[in-house]
Amino acid sequence: MLAVLSGVAKVVRHERDGGLTLLAFRGPGELLGEVAVLDDGVRLANVEALSSCVVAVLSKTEFLGFAARHDLFPVLVRYALTRLRESDQARGGGDVLARLAAVLVRLADISGQAAGRPDQPLELALTRHELAQYLQTSRNTITSKLAELECCRVEARRTRIVIHDLAVLRQVAASLNG
Repeated sequence: MLAVLSGVAKVVRHERDGGLTLLAFRGPGELLGEVAVLDDGVRLANVEALSSCVVAVLSKTEFLGFAARHDLFPVLVRYALTRLRESDQARGGGDVLARLAAVLVRLADISGQAAGRPDQPLELALTRHELAQYLQTSRNTITSKLAELECCRVEARRTRIVIHDLAVLRQVAASLNG
């Protein structure tokens, strides 16, 4: 099991047809692989770094012992449910622009890049295709919605999304998701 200490990773499932499905984004303070450890199941996805990451590696025995000593099982259940809710909100239909803006703000927040540099552009190593997978919509829809976010100074490059003004994007996301 991994605990993300810094950086951002994406959780990707390899499909039987050879395709990939982007399932989630994880950042500092989040766990990876805990469900397989808790339910004795097999790992269903892989993790790929979106930025330079530092992780702590815990064996199943270490993790379960720590969780038992600190009575963390109720917390872990709430954590899993929160992640399920996050996944449902991203893929749950509704306004794609609102969901896209919310995902970009969350990624900016968990990346930590924006914390000390509010005046610097924030680059997210994501493609339109990956965002479309995550939000369960088409690449063309993501391209269109990213164009709508140009007013927030969001720029779509070939392999990156660049946020030039996170404060404005945050305000727009809040108004769309309000």
